[in-house]
Amino acid sequence: MRYETIETLKDEDFKRSTGVSRAMFEKMIAVVRAGLRDFGRRPKLTREDQLLMTLMYWREYRTEFHIGLTYGVSEATVCRTIKKVENVLMKSGEFRLPGRKALQPSDTLIEVVLIDATEQPIERPKKSNDSTIAAKRSGIPKKHN
Repeated sequence: MRYETIETLKDEDFKRSTGVSRAMFEKMIAVVRAGLRDFGRRPKLTREDQLLMTLMYWREYRTEFHIGLTYGVSEATVCRTIKKVENVLMKSGEFRLPGRKALQPSDTLIEVVLIDATEQPIERPKKSNDSTIAAKRSGIPKKHN
């Protein structure tokens, strides 16, 4: 999906397709434009498409191979682009997730269940001479040399 196809969508549909609101997308694209500088030849994908590619990777769990087929680029290009966009967004500090302790409130009751999975001896009948049946030696053929 290219940015040209989704930029005219309603706000609800935009969020359904990308996973972020249009306002959040605009903030993200401003950070990406400021963080990634153009040098060398012009990239094949616009900054919006690069951000959409990263959001597609995060939201849909698609492989880089399939994303590359969608955008007409190689798997390596997809990998490099996603890493660049992720790094720029993380360096900005605006788009970090809260830490583990912030996500779990302290008043939450946690129930712990322990399962004892250690080996236990199995009761088996004891071996004795009376319980085994010995075959007759005469029933076993001997080798003839």
